Amino acid sequence: MWAVRADDRDPRPWIAGAVVCPALARREIRHTGVGRMKLPFEIVRTKLGGSYFLACFGGEGRVLVDGRWTRCSPGEAFLLPPGTLHAFRGTGREGWDHCWVRYQEAAGHAPLAAAQTPVLAEFDPEPLKSAILGLYHEARGAAHPAAIDHWCDLVHLYVLRFAQPATMDGRVLRLWELVAADLARAWSATDLAAEAHLGEKQLQRLCVRHLGRTPHQHLIWLRMRRAAELLADGAKVGAAAARVGYQNPFVFSSTFKRVIGCSPSEYPARKR
Repeated sequence: MWAVRADDRDPRPWIAGAVVCPALARREIRHTGVGRMKLPFEIVRTKLGGSYFLACFGGEGRVLVDGRWTRCSPGEAFLLPPGTLHAFRGTGREGWDHCWVRYQEAAGHAPLAAAQTPVLAEFDPEPLKSAILGLYHEARGAAHPAAIDHWCDLVHLYVLRFAQPATMDGRVLRLWELVAADLARAWSATDLAAEAHLGEKQLQRLCVRHLGRTPHQHLIWLRMRRAAELLADGAKVGAAAARVGYQNPFVFSSTFKRVIGCSPSEYPARKR
C-alpha cells in the first residue's frame, strides 16, 4: 500500500505508516492511496464522515452501497456519499488492486457525492493512480511545495471529473432536480419517464449509465438522504417518513436502515 494522509491524528494501524501531506487538507482530502488487497479482505464503515472514491485497476471486488452488493472491476469506479453504510470486499483470486480518495468535507460544505453524482461508472484509473503515486513519492522525498500542490490538484481533478460528468443527459439532470424538490409525491416509473419525456426503458438505461442506479434505486437514495437530513435537524421519525413519501413507518424504517446502516431513531445520536 502507498498511502498519503493530511495529518497524523488517525491512530489506526492500517494508516499509521502513511506519508503526511498537509496540502491534502486544502482540497478537503483526508487520505488517498494505491493498494493491492490480498484475500481475505473486507472493510465495513458504519460512520463514514465524508465522500469516498474508489477506482479499480486489477482483480475484482464488491462494494455495498444503497444496501446492495455491486461488482467493481477494472475500469470502473465508485463515488460513495457520506453518512451511509459502506462495505468493501475483495473477491478476485489474485486480490483487488485499487486506488482511493477519502474526503472530509468541512461543516457547511456540500459533499462531493451529491444528488446528481454517479455512484458507479466507467473510469480510467491510470491517471489517478499515477497522480497518487507521484504525490506519495514527492511527499516522502524532496517535498517541494509547488510540486506537491500540483499533484494534489491532479488527484482532486480526476475525482471531480468523475463526480461532475460533462456528458450527463440534460433530461436526466432536470428530472432528478424536479424529483428532489418533491419527494413526498408518489412517483411511479411511468411518472418519472413522462417528466423526462423518455420511455421507461430508455430512462432506466440512461440512469444506470450516468448514475449507476436504476430510477427506482435513485429515488430511494434521494428519499433516504433527505430523511437523514430531517432527522439530524430534529424531525420525528413519522414526520420525516411522510416528508419523503412514506406513509408506512415500518417500510420507511426498514428501508432507512438498509441504506443508511442504522434505524431512523438511532440516526440523530450517531450523527452527533
